[in-house]
Amino acid sequence: MVQTSNPPHDHENQALVLKSATFSRLIVLTLTIIYRILVSPYDTSAPINPPCLTPNNNNTLPPFPRVASAIENGVVWDSVYFIRIAQCGYEYEQFYAFLPLLPISISFFSRTVFAVFVPFIGDRAVLALSGYVINNLAFVFAALYFYKLSTVILKDHGIALQATILFCFNPASIFYSSIYSESLYSLLSFGGMYYFASGGSNLSVLFLALSGCARSNGVLNAGYLCFQTMHQAYDAMFQKKRVILALQVVIAGAIRSAFIFAPFIAFQAYGYYNMCVGRSPVELRPWCKARVPLLYNYIQSHYWDVGFLRYFQLKQLPNFLLATPILSLALCSVVHYAKSRPQIFFSLGFQTSTEEKSCGVVFLSDDLSRSKIDGTVEKSSVKVEENFNLTRRNKVMKGDKVEVPIEPELAARLGYLSASVLPFVLHLVFMAGTAFFVMHVQVATRFLSASPPIYWFASYMIRHHAKCFRWGYMIWAYSAIYIFLGSLLFSNFYPFT
Repeated sequence: MVQTSNPPHDHENQALVLKSATFSRLIVLTLTIIYRILVSPYDTSAPINPPCLTPNNNNTLPPFPRVASAIENGVVWDSVYFIRIAQCGYEYEQFYAFLPLLPISISFFSRTVFAVFVPFIGDRAVLALSGYVINNLAFVFAALYFYKLSTVILKDHGIALQATILFCFNPASIFYSSIYSESLYSLLSFGGMYYFASGGSNLSVLFLALSGCARSNGVLNAGYLCFQTMHQAYDAMFQKKRVILALQVVIAGAIRSAFIFAPFIAFQAYGYYNMCVGRSPVELRPWCKARVPLLYNYIQSHYWDVGFLRYFQLKQLPNFLLATPILSLALCSVVHYAKSRPQIFFSLGFQTSTEEKSCGVVFLSDDLSRSKIDGTVEKSSVKVEENFNLTRRNKVMKGDKVEVPIEPELAARLGYLSASVLPFVLHLVFMAGTAFFVMHVQVATRFLSASPPIYWFASYMIRHHAKCFRWGYMIWAYSAIYIFLGSLLFSNFYPFT
């Protein structure tokens, strides 16, 4: 994929994205405050904060306890772990299920930017305040990166904008405004994907590596580089007959992928050092004695009972129903792509037409040759988009139903059905399968909320298929219901995804 210049209206779209992202955060925060006032929390243990195992001097009563209490009352569910880690470090084994980027960021901001508030509201409230600010700001920038990524991949600024607004009001919105790792992960993932798609390999690797410090599934983003390496090596070996070039591509891809895995592996080594090294055989935990001592896998299995088909129980039926909308949307997006582009999908992109290759497909294009085809591809894609939009306008003026079929030329260069979307769809397949068969299935709502194809597919269906216009109402209704429901339940310590 090549980088194209921004059309005149692109700056207006970016400004609209920033306004939409900010407005959506204000809505969620307002709903959270209202619900906290009107509804009694199910669990009132949120303000409880026992002293750290390592003594500190930050447990004095602040002079404004009501303000501190109002802020700390929002520390619920996993937020408790993130704040505790930021305050006291990784005290217990189960804490290592929560990766360090968010706690480190919270701790840094609380000791620098917001340190002035500590004497007034106390250390824990300042930590929570830092978490709220970090995540809400990260979400706004994540939305901007998502828009940029969408324009590069889809080459359709209208669908890109619509998809981004859908992301701004996604059904997992409450988690993006709470002290959870979703916002940081989305910012780094979308940023990494954008630089990956536009040719910034080094920045892409850096962003994707940091995403693995925010959430464990960040390491799966290495799949994009592996996919690209596979195709570039194949092209060098069998198309160009250059063995040395193929070897160079494989080595470079392996190094970049290893760099993305490195932070997560380093964190596992850190946990092993703290929990296993220097302990007697009697004190050693079972995972310490394993041939491959993976602390994260052990914690998920031992403390949260995460594992293949473990959640398939009759009593978990409500949770499956809670996850049904997002899983259905993911399934439809994958099936529609596979049915529309079967040759590309089932060949994993190896049977891509010459026309599509000439358009600079993400996983086929060579970084060194992008500058040569940049002008050609840009003019071609812009022309295709203009022709497509002109056709739609003419149909509207004639009073016809706005349902323009996607021709092969358009599919090859523009929109959700382009070949460049393939690695993102395959990534979604793995993520959705993991959420359904392995994880606590209700987590799928927020787990898949950072998957671009879901929003691209929804926007594509709404815009290009008149008979699917009802999809718009269904998707927006689904998002609105989950935003209101999530703000009510989650903020008051009731179960929600």
